[in-house]
Parts: sequence; structure tokens; C-alpha cells
Amino acid sequence: MPRRTPRTTLDRLRTSRRLPGFLKTASVCVLVAGLLSPLTQTAVAATGTAAANDYCGGRCSDILPPGENGNATLAQILLNQAFGTQPAHAEDQLGPYANLATGYKSLTDATVNTFFNDASFGVPADQVASTEKPAGRGDVTIVRDKKTGVPHITGTTRYGTEFGAGYAAAEDRLWLMDVFRHVGRGQLTSFAGGAPANQGLEQQFYRNAPYTEADLQAQIDNAVAKNGARGQQALADVNAYLAGVNAYIDASDSGRYFPGEYVLTGHKDSITNAGTIEHFKVTDLVALASVIGSLFGSGGGGEVNNAVSLLAAQAKYGVEEGTRVWESFRERNDPEAVLTVHDGESFPYGAKPADAQGEALPDAGSVAQEPLVYDRTGSAGTAAAKSTTATAAKTALGSARRGMSNALVVSGKHTASGHPIAVFGPQTGYFAPQLLMLQEIQGPGISARGASFAGLNMYVELGRGQDYSWSATTSGQDIIDSYAVELCQDDYHYLYHGTCTAMEKVEQKNAWKPTTADGTAEGSYTMRVWRTRYGPVEYRATVGGKKVAYTTLRSSYLHEADSIIGFQMLNDPDYVKGPQDFQSAAQHINYTFNWFYADSQHTAYYNSGDNPVRAGGVDSEFPVWAQAAYEWRNWDPATNTADYTPASAHPHSVDQDYYVSWNNKQAKDYTTASWGDGSVHRGNLLDDRVRKLVTAGGVTRTQLVQAMADAGLADLRAEDVLPKLLKVVTSSPVTDSTAAAAVSRLQAWVAAGAKRTETSAGSKKYADADAIRILDAWWPLLVKAEFEPGLGSDLYTAVTGSLPVDEAPSAGHGPTGSHAGSSFQYGWWSYVDKDVRAVLGEPVQGGLARKYCGGGSLTACRDILVSTLKDAAGRTAAQVYPGDDQCAAGDQWCADSIVQRTLGGIKHGKISWQNRPTFQQVVEFTSHR
Repeated sequence: MPRRTPRTTLDRLRTSRRLPGFLKTASVCVLVAGLLSPLTQTAVAATGTAAANDYCGGRCSDILPPGENGNATLAQILLNQAFGTQPAHAEDQLGPYANLATGYKSLTDATVNTFFNDASFGVPADQVASTEKPAGRGDVTIVRDKKTGVPHITGTTRYGTEFGAGYAAAEDRLWLMDVFRHVGRGQLTSFAGGAPANQGLEQQFYRNAPYTEADLQAQIDNAVAKNGARGQQALADVNAYLAGVNAYIDASDSGRYFPGEYVLTGHKDSITNAGTIEHFKVTDLVALASVIGSLFGSGGGGEVNNAVSLLAAQAKYGVEEGTRVWESFRERNDPEAVLTVHDGESFPYGAKPADAQGEALPDAGSVAQEPLVYDRTGSAGTAAAKSTTATAAKTALGSARRGMSNALVVSGKHTASGHPIAVFGPQTGYFAPQLLMLQEIQGPGISARGASFAGLNMYVELGRGQDYSWSATTSGQDIIDSYAVELCQDDYHYLYHGTCTAMEKVEQKNAWKPTTADGTAEGSYTMRVWRTRYGPVEYRATVGGKKVAYTTLRSSYLHEADSIIGFQMLNDPDYVKGPQDFQSAAQHINYTFNWFYADSQHTAYYNSGDNPVRAGGVDSEFPVWAQAAYEWRNWDPATNTADYTPASAHPHSVDQDYYVSWNNKQAKDYTTASWGDGSVHRGNLLDDRVRKLVTAGGVTRTQLVQAMADAGLADLRAEDVLPKLLKVVTSSPVTDSTAAAAVSRLQAWVAAGAKRTETSAGSKKYADADAIRILDAWWPLLVKAEFEPGLGSDLYTAVTGSLPVDEAPSAGHGPTGSHAGSSFQYGWWSYVDKDVRAVLGEPVQGGLARKYCGGGSLTACRDILVSTLKDAAGRTAAQVYPGDDQCAAGDQWCADSIVQRTLGGIKHGKISWQNRPTFQQVVEFTSHR
């Protein structure tokens, strides 16, 4: 039977009650009987593929839950909704992935692939599940393995290879690709339904990338034109890839095995087959890229929020002292921060200038967010819809980007085999189907296996080549600036180099009606963005009494397609032959990522992104005037190009003893846009463990996986801050019985390792459950009681706008929501750590400007902590974990659990919390070309 297709809109088909009664048990059986006989595709005899040029020696592994197959026909969706059955390979990687949380302690090199897939090239003949010639072509073959159903694409021509990649992508992720091309165009609600989650998603991305069709096409044209032969090859690859995608659309439409979501959302008729699945075109891929780049690879923003919090600090303490206090919380270059490049080399970027020039700080109280949504009708006017809009705007405009992803890489000098070992991968959230897909591509000029974002998988984006592997984490250095454009004539004209210039209005009108998939009532709205040469308008304010609009300019704006050349190079075995070649390829990626590399002899690191060269004296933390003197060096507004810092100025390294990254600070003097790079960061959880292994020597694959898994279950607050809090609390005898009992539980938890782990596999109950509940309740209480009295409510609120107080596993996680796994990226752990140590009289480098806990008095600080601890200990599980659409109130394990958020019709069970990459590799190459 041919492979089937994906799912539907954000969270709309999570439960069977979304489906009307006619889709329940008996009728399902009738429907299924008529839907399980689609036409077959061109197949050939099952033969294995040779593992040519594979230098990993069986020591390359990977995993990507829930499963490779993100396609489901209508029949399969109905069976899943009614009976919980899964299409083949829809969730066969979810169990092994989940089981590592309880199985890592007994892991051995021989059992690594119990929890991971064998990522060797090729498929042994006895493991071939299917072989096909897509569209009957003779120049490409797609082989799928029995264990996971991953496509292994082998082409004899470059065109055929890429055609196969497109065909396989559509086989595995067509619905998902269609969803995200509409997200990138701001058209999701019209396509998939008006659910609040869909409204929020399209609004979040349209605000930052309000592209017209001409904009999308120009980005392709420019990327091709400036990259010579590689640019021409990229365009040819894209066209071949699209031909493969569209060939599958045609075949699945005529054969009636297209994704069932097209029926459930009203695009196709299940009886007559009326309706159309639109072909993909080049500009769709640019729209897709804009979503992925904005979500994971665009560091910066938040300058207006920074200005508001600075003004609050200056209002509280005066200009000089207020600035000093603000800078201490900002932690631009904290000397205690964990670093990826830790050999002491400095890479200055984003430092505070000695004499700031061009700052355009708003008048106090004058800032107003620019509206995005207009002309609401029907369900778009509900309170829930308006709340969704506010949340989307906060996510889009802040500097606290979803970093996610981690990496642990150890030089061969410190491993048992003498070869480097890497355990790394991106945390991209948990979705069904997953945003990424696995594939192997072998053809002229391409030889790689790994993961790529569906719809952009003409190349492997994170994975392995013949004798090397690479991966990335989000870096977050600042490539976004805010400009204050002075208004003239009216609110929609501004001064550009002294000339009153009209803003450009860009609109997207969306309307929706209820469907089987999404019962949201009929509604509509218009998204409207005003664009200037300095980017889209995000806020309005006054500066010195003058009316201004604050715009946001991103160096990757109008350049969403540029990174394709870097990925093309990474897949080319004739280009990447060592660490320097890898770094050269990464230099062609304009998004902000940390890139890691390992082969059999070397390791390497490079921080990518088009870092603009700013005018002298400009402080990138704050808005500046939109005047020629403060623009990026040699900036051309027509193409949004400028001078960028050279590769030598980006943090980079070869063969350091080890590298770790969990979205922490890259190197000394290299400032990231997001707050929180201080003395306690989740990167410390990796650094502490890997440094210990390297010191002991003889590191193995098993040990490095265990270090990752152990860190992935740790509560950062409990491991790195709680012991100091308890030191203050126990500086005098704790006489209150409630507080004393809480202290005992917390001490026992710390002694046991401070993990959030089940009592046993599948128990759905935490060991040390009471201690975990107490800390979850205590942390926000103690932070507020510790800092708000000294800062004042205005400044405290302003700083929390730039850095949230907490990010426990059960908290919301920006665009991915709660139940997203990734935790402890943003929070006040460093502030608490530094303040408490100062109160204890311990040495602190880069301390806060003042002591806050108890005004600096140990006795008063202790009283505050004991009082809030007693309050926390008295809170019930139902109060701490109030329940949501996934969990009952009081269910602690469920509150933390990871949910595969449904983007289509197939749903999966919850798994126990892990703070871990979604796609992950374990690699140790044994030889080199």
C-alpha cells in the first residue's frame, strides 16, 4: 500500500470529540472499508542499498520522535480517533526516545541503538521494507527500511536525486508542508480554520515577515544571482525538488491516498474527490524558510522593552545609578557565565559603547504597541481571540527567542577510542507530525543522512556526511535593531534622509468557517503592517515630544533563502573534507546558529549569522534614530544589505578539549540579545558533567549520552541554586514545623540528585514529588519577595518583561506552549544565585549593583525565605498544577509531560518529561577519507 499523508491544524484534532457522531465506531468501519483501496504506486523489487563511503563504522545513531510517517489518509485518521491505532511508522521512534529517561543509567555502547536508530548509510537487503521509482523515473530510487520507514534516496542524476527528495517529503509530510507555507504567508486561518492557536501562529510570523509575492520571488532571484554556479545549482535543485513534491500531489490525488486532513478541512470531498491540492512553487519554500528562520535563527529584538525597563530603573534610582542597576541585571558580559569557547579567546560584539550615540529612548508612558489585527468579525472578536493576539505579539517582539537545542562534543584526545564523540541535536518542540523529517540522500554532489525541516529538505540540514557530522543550536546574537522614524504629515509618513516618505501598507485578509477538523465559528480579520525602509512598524511613541514609530530591522529580512548555499555545501562530500571546510560552509548561513562538527580526527565550532556592522557609538540594546549617521555601515535599504562582521570576528574554534551549548553565551565579550547569560544557566548542567568526564579521560559514547540524559532530567534551580537558598534558611535553626519539614524534603531531593524522574518506568509519579511541588510553588514566591521590595513594582515588572522569573517544565514555552519539554532556558536563577551569595558574604564576580534579599541583611533575607517557603509548602498539588486541556488539576507528572502537539489528524500518548533535543545524533567516526 502506498504511503499516506499528514495531519491538520494546530491542536484541532487532538480529541475524538472534535469529530461529529458520524465518524464514531460503526460508521468508521463503513468508511474505512471504502477508503483502504487506493491505487498503488510504481514499485520495484526490494533490494538493499550499498553503504558506500560510510566511515562511521556502525557508530552513528539518531532519533526523531514520534515517527517518520507524518501522512495519514482519512481512513487512518478515523481509526486513530476512534480506536487509537497508528499508521505504520507514525510513532515507532517515540517509545525508544521516551525510554532513555529511565534506561540511561544502565546504557552500554552495545545498547545505544535500543534508544536510537542505526544511522549508517544504506539499508541491508534483509531490512528493506519497500523500494519505489517515484513517478516511474529511472534515475532515482527510494528505499525504506523496516524498522523506521526512513526514506533512503539514491539518484544517478542530480535532478533525479532532488526529485526523489521532494517526492519523499510529500509522502511523509505533505499536509504539514501545506500548513506551514500558509503560516509563512499569513494565511493559516483561511486554509486550516480559525482556531485561536491558528490565529496566534499566523499573527506571530506575519508581524515580522510581512512579505508580498514579489518579495518572496526577489529573495530567490537575489540568492541565485549572488552565488554563481552554486546559486544556479541551488535553483535547479529546488525546481527538481518541487517537481517531486507536485508529482506526489498528483499521484496521491488521482490515487485517492492524499492526507485525510484535506477532507476534514473542506479542501477535498471524500466521496467525489472534488477539490484541489495546490501545487507547490518556489515562493512557497521562501515562506516556509521565513517561519523556521524567525522561530529558531533570528537573534535580537526587544530594544523597546529594554528602553522601558531602563527608564523604570532611572526613575527609581536616578540616571547614573539606575543605569548601573539596569546593566547589572542585563548581564551583557557576565564573568561567571558558562561559555562554549572557553579557552579565553575574546570575540567582542554588542558591547556597551563608552559614549552612546543616537539613542532614541521613548518619553515615559508614551509607548503603544502597533496593532496588527483590524476589522474583526464573528469568532475573531472573542476575548480568546484577542488574548491570542496579545500573546503572539509578545512572543514576536521580545528578545527571549526560543533557543532550544544542545550539543556535547569531546575531542579525541579525551576519549577512549582516540576519536571525537558528539551527542547533539536541535530542540524544535514536539509535534505530530514532527517539523523535521529524517532522510538519506545519495546522488551526484550529495551524500548525507539526517534531519531537515519538511518542505526544505532538498538537503540534509542537520546530520552526517560520509566521514563527518554536524549539528546546530540557536545562538541568539543580535541581528535585529529598532529605529525611531520621525513622523511627518500624518501617522503614516516618516522622514527618510530628510524627505517625508509614505509608509507602505501590506495587508492579509483572512476568513474562515467551521469544518469537521475545526469547529471554530465563522469569522474574519485583516492583518495590516506598515512597512518603512527601516523595516515594519512595531510600536508608536514620542521621543522628546516628537511623534515616532519604532521599526524593526533584521539582517535576514528579505534574505530568507540565502542560507541554502551553506546547506548545499554541508551536503557536498567534495566540499567538506575537514573542520575548516565545515566552518566555511557555516559562514554561508545567515541565520543565528551555533554549528558543531566532528569527524574521526577533529572537532570544530562556528557561530553563524549576518552580524551587521553598526555605526560607531550605537548601542544595539536600545532604539536609535532613523538617520544616516546611525544606520548599519553601507546599508542599502532596497536590498537590506550592509557590511557584516568578518568570519574571524565570529566565535569559532577547532579541537578545543570539549564544547557544550545549550543556548548559553558563545564566548568571552560576545553579547547575545536575550537576557539571562549569568552565573547559572542550563548550559552549566552540561558543562559540569562534560568537564568532569574530560578531566577523568577515556570518554565513551555511553558516558556522553548519559551526561546528556542526566542533565536532561535535572531541575536547574534545584541543582545550582537551591543549596545556597537552603544555606541561608538553615543559617539559624528552623523552628516552624511546616518550614522544617519542607527543608528536610528539599535537602533529601538535592542529595538524591535533584532530578525530576519517575519512581519507575511508566509509573507516572515522581520520586521526591513533594520536594518538587514545594520548589515549583516556592520559586516565584521567593523571587518576588526577594526583589520586588528593593526594585519597586514598576521596575520589577519591567525586568520580568525582558526575562521571565521561571520556566519550569509545566510552564508555557512561547510558541510551543506548555508540555514542550524544553525548560530552564529563561529565568531569574542567576539573579537569585548572585544575590544570595552576596548576602552570605561569598565572593561574586559581576554581582548585582545592590543586595536585594532582606535589603542585604542575612537575618532579614532568611525571614523572607522561610516565610515564602512555608507558604509554598502549604500549597496543594492542585494549586501548583491547576490543570489544562491535557491534564487534571494536581497531576504533577502530567503537568510536566511532553505532548506531541497535533498538527494533523493523528494523536499520540504523553511521555515523561525530558529536557532534550527533539532530533538527536550520537556519532563517533572511526576513519576518514
